[in-house]
Amino acid sequence: MRLDFSEIGYPRALLAALTVLLAVAAIVAASTSTAAFGVYNSAWDGASALQTEADAVGTESEIVLNTSAYGDVPANGTVAVVLSPETRYEREDSERLRTFVQNGGTLVVADDYGRHGDALLADIDADARFDGRPLRDERHNYRSPNMPVATNVSNDPNASIVEGVDQLTLNYGTAVRPNGATVRATTSGFAYFDENQNGELDANESLDEHPIVTVESVGEGRVIVVGDPSLFINAMLDRPGNQAFVRAIFDGHERAILDYSHSGRQPPLAVALLLVRGSPVLQVLVGAVGLGAVVGWAERPGLLGRLRRGDAREEVRTDAARRDELAAYLRRQHPDWDDRRVDRVIAGVLSEENNSDGNG
Repeated sequence: MRLDFSEIGYPRALLAALTVLLAVAAIVAASTSTAAFGVYNSAWDGASALQTEADAVGTESEIVLNTSAYGDVPANGTVAVVLSPETRYEREDSERLRTFVQNGGTLVVADDYGRHGDALLADIDADARFDGRPLRDERHNYRSPNMPVATNVSNDPNASIVEGVDQLTLNYGTAVRPNGATVRATTSGFAYFDENQNGELDANESLDEHPIVTVESVGEGRVIVVGDPSLFINAMLDRPGNQAFVRAIFDGHERAILDYSHSGRQPPLAVALLLVRGSPVLQVLVGAVGLGAVVGWAERPGLLGRLRRGDAREEVRTDAARRDELAAYLRRQHPDWDDRRVDRVIAGVLSEENNSDGNG
């Protein structure tokens, strides 16, 4: 008697499929992030497209979670991007960034309402600061006054960071106070600070142009300050001028550092991969463990083989029980039959039953 595969095969197959789905879900959860401005966040508020934009202009990009990476690359020809840091750069960290800029590196700091962006600018001897008040523009905007369109972009041929950029689109951004830095882009003259954040132009709020991008020299390098980190997120890259601006920042640099050393929590799998990539010892260890796992798996039967053998063992047990059942019946009905005759009849009955199951 052949056991129907659905009695054992389907539940096992379902269990295997569920296990695979759970494993895939765990891997996805461990390798992605929901943090705003996160490079591992592919949603609208993430910055996963930054590496694509760097690749588009031939700049090799690297995600770093520790400021020690600044000492591993030549400062000349490298641009580093810091988006809305969530924690303060402590003395050792900020000193590494300061040395990087002093030696000829380009550092982009984009922030709006946080206090850590200003602290970093002060630590690296930059002059510009973030205003911290929300900007609105009732006339020049993208679908909402909270998304002002900066229409005044420098046409200076030496202003490489805005080359080919005729406007920029903000998303609840703020202004930059230059304090002597060179202004490269401003809002229109119809922008204002929404002091009380009531979404209206009040009597004490005046219309004016406000800087949103500045650049200044620090040592041999330069610091670019942007009053809205949202310019760099996935959903804003296709807004007027933003993609061209991001590419202009990367363009002309051989390397780009995407600095997430002081951002929100990063996906554990991504962190692990970065750690392994930066440590030859860990690479050897992981390789040895992987090789051992492959060898061990090769010496053991595969899962499918075990499932098939499980079905076969079940079928053997079922046939044996059926044989005993038939033998007992035949001996009751024909006590004069010898064992050989009983075995022949049983074999014939089982053969007919198996053929009937297979044809069904």
